[in-house]
Parts: sequence; structure tokens; C-alpha cells
Amino acid sequence: KRCNDFGAGGVSVAIGELADGLEIDLNAVPKKYEGLDGTELAISESQERMAVVVAREDAARFCQLADGENLEATVVAQVTREPRLAMRWNGQTIVDISREFLNSNGAPKHIDIAPEKPRAFGKEIPEDFQKGMLALADDLNVCSRRGLSERFDSTIGAGTVLMPFGGKYQRTPIQAMVHKISLEQGDTSTCSFMSWGFNPYISEKSPYHGAYLAVVESAARLVATGASFRDVYLTFQEYFEKPQRDPKRWGKPLAALLGAFMAQKELGIAAIGGKDSMSGTFEQIDVPPTLVSFAVTTGQTDQVISPELKKAGHHLLLLTPEYDENGLPKAKSLKALFDQVTALMRQGHVFAAWTPGFGGAAEGLMKMAFGNRIGVEFDKDVSLSTLFGYAYGGFVLETDLPVEGACLLGRTTDQEALIYGKNAVDLQTLLHVYEQKLEPVYSCNITQSAGQIPELNFVAGHPAAPAVLKHHPRVLIPVFPGTNCEYDSAKAVRAAGGEAEIFVINNLSAAKITQSIDAFAQKLKQSQMIFIPGGFSGGDEPDGSAKFITAFFRNAKLRDGVHELLKNRGGLICGICNGFQALVKLGLVPFGEIIETDDTCPTLSFNTIGRHQSMLVRTRIASNKSPWLAKTRVGDIYTVAISHGEGRFVIDEKLAAKLAQNGQIATQYVDLTGKPTSQVAFNPNNSVWAIEGITSPDGRVFGKMGHSERVGRGLYRNVEGCYDIGMFESAVNYFNL
Repeated sequence: KRCNDFGAGGVSVAIGELADGLEIDLNAVPKKYEGLDGTELAISESQERMAVVVAREDAARFCQLADGENLEATVVAQVTREPRLAMRWNGQTIVDISREFLNSNGAPKHIDIAPEKPRAFGKEIPEDFQKGMLALADDLNVCSRRGLSERFDSTIGAGTVLMPFGGKYQRTPIQAMVHKISLEQGDTSTCSFMSWGFNPYISEKSPYHGAYLAVVESAARLVATGASFRDVYLTFQEYFEKPQRDPKRWGKPLAALLGAFMAQKELGIAAIGGKDSMSGTFEQIDVPPTLVSFAVTTGQTDQVISPELKKAGHHLLLLTPEYDENGLPKAKSLKALFDQVTALMRQGHVFAAWTPGFGGAAEGLMKMAFGNRIGVEFDKDVSLSTLFGYAYGGFVLETDLPVEGACLLGRTTDQEALIYGKNAVDLQTLLHVYEQKLEPVYSCNITQSAGQIPELNFVAGHPAAPAVLKHHPRVLIPVFPGTNCEYDSAKAVRAAGGEAEIFVINNLSAAKITQSIDAFAQKLKQSQMIFIPGGFSGGDEPDGSAKFITAFFRNAKLRDGVHELLKNRGGLICGICNGFQALVKLGLVPFGEIIETDDTCPTLSFNTIGRHQSMLVRTRIASNKSPWLAKTRVGDIYTVAISHGEGRFVIDEKLAAKLAQNGQIATQYVDLTGKPTSQVAFNPNNSVWAIEGITSPDGRVFGKMGHSERVGRGLYRNVEGCYDIGMFESAVNYFNL
């Protein structure tokens, strides 16, 4: 019926907000450790927990379903008719408060509010183009945050339409998130768009204007990404200084909310939720008045426009709405511009788009140029104020035709520079400044081990064959605590013609583990393949994931079942990312059977950069010995999503040479020229010999770091590449020989 997450306030808030009348049994609340009293149980944070409301008659079934997902569910409260919040602990009532008292915070309060007159918020325009561009690239509000972004899994769910950074070099940031609507089975071209808008410097001068323009910017970013301005909804994040009893301090949130409300009213869009805080004060330091607008809508994947410049010789135009005497876009003009831009996109005349924000058109063109290293030669009539000034609600478009009423900014060029008259700024110089600003904080350009890496080539002769053919082979997909790629993997199996069965390993008790082992062993007898998907089992640390997954498979029943699958029935096994770690720790790769590994065996360790890496990389087929790679040819290059913090393949050089000679090194990380490399932009974890995937001696067991299951129509539209390695189709065809 309802759901809430546990955060600040613990049980009191997470459960207390779910209904007007509640009786909470604090003794029933599961504890991580003993010794908590009633107050501590009531207010302790527990971020990984959720509170849900279900009908009384559904409670037992809900708990049963939770157990099937290896989740603990406990009835801890009852909804009551009487609007009171009551908490019981050790047989005593320790809280009993009326809902009316809670809702009113005890008593009504009144305050006089005196909003201040808005101050001018115009932007200072640089006098020199080169200095202005370099200062812009170095500005904390503009500079690269790639080193932070890559810490988050951007491709989970196999529905990412736009990568966070696009272009051949993956350096142009997107202005809106676009992701296909998640479906457990089947596919869709419908996607969701989400963007944000906020300028702290404008909000500092005028909270009203800042909030109004935040709404405008968030909506314009949707349009710039290919969405039409319809069915757009907003949600706000507000953050203000402590207002105390000061009418002027109270005036800031009032002015911001009025500005946001006026923008909603004039544009005809609504906010459906938000979160606010008024605790942004530390001693004498206050946060600037903050109202961040988030805009959401839906659209189709083939309508998506990415911001990286596509080709030399195109027009670069700036389209802006009319502005009123207060410096705000006129709503009628803005909505007409939204429609005009969308029409141009639907007609196929827009190849890249950007809506100016903090850094104006100059910021947009600089970032648009980075992705494919396509330069810009500005028109002689373009002023610095046009380039660097605010243009909220406007659009920078790369087009193949002029547009009436638009300002011609210039043209795209093969020269890797921004050229303004006799002044030119090299893109590489700008990119260095742009990325170096936060390099000491969020590293992304470290130097990794140099030296020659051999380019491996092993063309398979007679491929392995199964003992029994099966038209729709069954693939058993175990789900361990922390696994999060099981649905992506199952969908890829089904799309290839296989039968996928997701099996959740339950470790809530020793008895549950035993039951899981017995059930998995039985299902393994009826399966032709095991696929161990990625995730964060054991915190995703190599030793952590090994401790549970490998302990599970080392059980005598499962060890014997795995060996029987491989040696007697000619079955297949694959593990990706976290699953690859498990295969290495078990010895299934590169040795082909479960063994007790030691220090002489290969292992997977932490990325040299010391953090999680999420991006797209290029991998080259070094050997097509494995049945999983039957559809590939040696030398083929595939782009694949990676998402891991512990993917560095470490192996003794002599053993690596032996594996290469036997065709067991399946894939290598390569650069844009197709050469194996240790450069962090292409070999994200600094693997020895740039190894991304290896196999067992006969090729039946295949482990790799890249998420080859994260493929589908309409994905990764801002990074060109061949994504489908065909491994699932190859595995299914293996049983149809």
C-alpha cells in the first residue's frame, strides 16, 4: 500500500510517516546487535531497510515472497483507526502522541517575512577569448567531473540510451539522463528522460529568478536531448540557511518558491514532489538559496539527440526566446521555441544540441567539441557577450541548414580548436585544463604501467561439442547476496533462444543455505549451462566475493555437479565481472575444474586507479576457441560496458604465455587503433597483457570483466561501436549443432 526508506529518524520517521494511526512493537524490530533501548530502537538509522504497508491478509504471503528473494521481512507495526502514534517496548508504552500534535509540530507558529529586492545577476563577460575559454574550463562549475561520475554504474539494467560521456573519446557530458523503461522480459523503445537546472550565482542574487530559471533550464535540457515539451513533470530539491526568526532570511525560501511556482504556472507544468532542508548553516557560513529543479518525461529512443558534435562543415546556430524586462524568458516565446527545436529534430536537421547554462554558449560548444574532437570556427559577427553571456531557454544546434531568426555562431571544422578571429584555443589544451581541475580529488587520468603488450592471435581449429543436443538449452543463473545483473543476464539468454532460470541463493540461516545447495544441485542436473552474473557479492572485493560464492560451489554436491556438467555432458559455464572473480577463485578459469587455488594461480585485484570504473571500453578477440565466441573472428573489436573496482587481472608472465599459446586468453583491452594497451582510458584496471577475458583449456568455461549481457536496441547512442559479441547466441547454437 505504501513504502518508505529508513533514513534519519529511523523507525520513528520511516514507519511513523506511513499512516495516521500506528502501533509499533519495538521489540519486533530486527537488530544488528543487542543492547539497544527503546529510544535507540526508535531513532536508529538503517539505510538498507525499507518499511512497507500491506493488507493484514497479505502479510504472511508478503513475508513468504521476501524469503524467496533472500530478504528478511518482519511484522513490526499495525495500522490503527485512532490517529495516534504509539510505540511499545518491553511491555510498556514509551510513546503515545496524537497525529494532530505531530502534524502541527505542537503549536501553530507565525513569522513575518520580508523578501529582499532582487539584485542584478548578469554575468561578467571576458575581454579576451582565449583567457575566457581557459578560465571557463578551469571553473569548478564547468570543469570535468568524470572522475566522480565513473564511480557509479551507468549501464546497470541494460537500458542506458545515453552514456554520461559521449563521442569517440567519451568526453562530451550529457545534459539529461535517458534510460529505457525497465521490463523483466521483452523489449521497448520507450525511454525516460531526466534533467536538472540550477545556478547558485543567480539564486544568490535573486532566489526568485534563480528558481524560475532552474525550472526553465531543467525543461530546456529535456528538449535539447530530443524529448518534446509535453507530459513534463518536476520535482524540487530545496536547501536554505537556517531562517531563525529573521524575516529577511525567511524571505529567501519564499521568493524561491514563488519563482518556481510562477515558472510552473506560466509553462503549464507541475511539481509532483520534492525534498527540502533549512539546515544549511554552520556557524557564520550559509549555503546560497538553493532550489534545484529536476524535470522528467518520456519519449522514444530513436528521437534522442546527443550533444557531441558529429561532423565538420555543419552550421552552429543559437536560438533564444524573447526575454522580459526582468531578464526571464517569456513563456509563450519559450514554448514556441521548444516546439520549433523539436520539429527541427524530428525532421532530421539537428545532429547535436545543447541548452546554455552557467557558462553560456561557450561552455556548450567547448564540451560538444570534446567528444569527437571536432573544432569550431566562429562567425566574424559573433560577440563575446553572445558566447559567454546567459541564454537560459536557448539552444545551440548543429544543423545542416540555416534557420530563420537564429544567430549563426559558426561552423564545425576538422581543425581541433576553437577559432575566434585570429585567436584559437587548442582542444587538447582546453581538455587538459578542464580535466585537470579535479584530477587531484577524483582521479581519472593516471599513468599506468608502460611497455609493449603482445597482440594475441589464436584461431581455433575443431571446436568443442556437447554430449547431448538441446534446441532450447537451459541456463541456470544463481543469485548471491549482492548480485544485481541477473535480470539483464536472463533477458540476454532468452533473446538468444535459451531458457533462463534465476535461482536465488538463500543464506538467512544455515538451514536455508543447505536447502539452496540441495535445490541448486537438482536443477543443475537438468541444465546445460551455468551463468554467474555480476554484482557486488561480498562488497565486490575479490576475497569477499570469493568467500561466499566459492564456498557455495566448493560444496561436494555442487563441485561434483559442475564437473559432471563440464566433463560428461559437455556443458558450458560463464561468469561476468563478479562472476568472473568467482570463476578465477574457484580455478574454473584457467584450469577447467574446481581446485584449491594458491599464490601461483591468476587472481583479480583492485583497479590501479583505486576506485570503481564505469565506462565503455574496446576489447579485441584474441582467441575464438571458446564456444561462447563462436560467432566472432580473431581481430574483431567489440565495445563493452565495464563496471567494477576490482577487475585487474594479475598473472605470472610464464603462465600468461602458456595460456596464450593454448588460446585461453580470449579478449584484450585495446585503444582506438586496436592495439592492446595499459592506458587507463582503454585498460581501466591495468590488467596484465591487457587481459579482459580468459577461458578453460577446452574453452567451455569463459570468464570476462565486461558486461556483454548489457546490449539491446537503442542503447549507447552517443558512443559508436559494435556492442553485441553474440556470446549468448553462440552458446545456444552450440547445443544445436
